[in-house]
Amino acid sequence: MSGTLQSLLAAFDPKVPLERASTVPNSWYTSVEIAALERDAVFRPAWHFLGRAEQVAAPGQFVTADVAGEPVIAVRNEAGALNAFINVCRHRAARVCPEECGTVTKLRCRYHGWTYDLSGNLRGVPEFDGVQNFAREDNGLPPVAVDVWGPFLFVNFSQSPEPLRTFLGPLVSWAERARAFDGLKWFARKSYDLACNWKVYVDNYLDGGYHVNTVHPALAGALNYLEYRTVPDGNTVLQSAPTKPTDGGAGVTRTGDAAYWWLWPNFMLNAYAGVMDTNLVLPLGPDRCRVVFDFYFADSVTDDFKRQSVEVAEQVQQEDIGVCEEVQRNLHGRSFTTGRFSVKRENGGHYFHQKLGRVLRTVVSGQ
Repeated sequence: MSGTLQSLLAAFDPKVPLERASTVPNSWYTSVEIAALERDAVFRPAWHFLGRAEQVAAPGQFVTADVAGEPVIAVRNEAGALNAFINVCRHRAARVCPEECGTVTKLRCRYHGWTYDLSGNLRGVPEFDGVQNFAREDNGLPPVAVDVWGPFLFVNFSQSPEPLRTFLGPLVSWAERARAFDGLKWFARKSYDLACNWKVYVDNYLDGGYHVNTVHPALAGALNYLEYRTVPDGNTVLQSAPTKPTDGGAGVTRTGDAAYWWLWPNFMLNAYAGVMDTNLVLPLGPDRCRVVFDFYFADSVTDDFKRQSVEVAEQVQQEDIGVCEEVQRNLHGRSFTTGRFSVKRENGGHYFHQKLGRVLRTVVSGQ
């Protein structure tokens, strides 16, 4: 471990309780070394959202995405088995499948035509006669653990990952109790590129509604802020509040009990009556991230309701982008190093920082 990385990690003690704790230092949001360590220590061992289960429901259907810096493909083979692989040809590292989703009968690299079956086995190797010490059976696509929960498809790079439902913890029992996915259908996707570290966006999400009244006035009108609660548990943090009648699109589309779930490290699920959206926060470097929203609605709601709901989410996102990008700019300055937590509101953000600090220290120390 470099001296720089060692000093960066030593600057935050995850054992300090909320009442006395400060945030991780500003250098954790700007350091190239921290970003590289997070890729290996935080993102690779976790279960990651890859796509929607409906995208791989039938034999031959596939979906691709970049996960923790690796191109991944999930595909259902002819026998109906769901597989996932590193989406990189074993010949010259081109992507085997560059499309985002679709249906195929085989996986053929467009660079030199190497061909793999839907179980990842190498089948076709054009003009390779005479090559010694080469076996097709040793050059299939490297497998990745894959599983489905509700409408979601997850992958994991670990050799023997914990079961997905164990990783999800209380999120599973909540979804079953609330029948959260009943009647919901995917409607649309929106992506946003932000000039901020991925953790700035997660911090903003996990501040216990602390910024809602000041940054999101329309949403604030629909939430009963006095009953806003934050409960960390396992790999999750649940923020919840009853809604209340209000004017405008937020009042129409944000009803019932609001549930905002964060799943370590970068997945969020937001649910209201007949409405659900998910946020996936993808690091693109120390100062950049991409946030991908998927919108789901109950069959019973109208197209106008869906349009209004997406507009409400868009407004909230634009408000968050402005704040998050401003924070990132100031984290590069000399005036701010760390900040304190609100005991009443920010236990979720503290929980995130504690978990992050423990994971990074454990991986580096080997303990």
